[in-house]
Amino acid sequence: MPTTVRERLRQRWSTTLPEAPGLAEPLLDRWSEPHRRYHTVDHLAAVLEAIDDLAESFHDHQLVALAAWYHDAVYVIGAGNNERASAELARRELSPYLKESEVASVARLVELTIDHRVEPGDHDGALLCDADLAVLAGDEADYRCYAAAVREEYASVPDEAFRAGRSRVLAGLLESAPLFRTAKGSALEDSAQANLRRELAELSS
Repeated sequence: MPTTVRERLRQRWSTTLPEAPGLAEPLLDRWSEPHRRYHTVDHLAAVLEAIDDLAESFHDHQLVALAAWYHDAVYVIGAGNNERASAELARRELSPYLKESEVASVARLVELTIDHRVEPGDHDGALLCDADLAVLAGDEADYRCYAAAVREEYASVPDEAFRAGRSRVLAGLLESAPLFRTAKGSALEDSAQANLRRELAELSS
């Protein structure tokens, strides 16, 4: 039985895209880069598990899962184009294995995680974004661990600048409410909003 997160993810990849076993290790290496503190293999595993929990029969589970694998595959601290670079990586690596339309769908889903704004009727987009944001609905202790890990990733940013930038992110999320668009994800809304408001208040104090 798999015992580490990386081993469990390796096994998951083998069932998600079994015809491309050579893609798994380079992706896992990306998610294991030493500068990452939140956007790690643990985050990837959590998003994939949330997809499992939130998915309905009408979702394209494979394509949404592949988008999860790639959504933070490129992660450079402070860069403004990580999601687009990740989408381009997905296009390049998945093209030999999927139909052109499927590759385009995965890349589109990855780019949705720039701002998590999902159009009505975009069921797969809602599933990926809800899974990515599910961390916001954790209990207070788990949420504080998440926020601390994000701060660690930006350790080089002075505190005042980080507080201002983080506050803008949190306020933007609250302004885009509801945060969750899937039927099952809607149950996470109240907890997520409470966590965001508490952190925003603490950043402003």
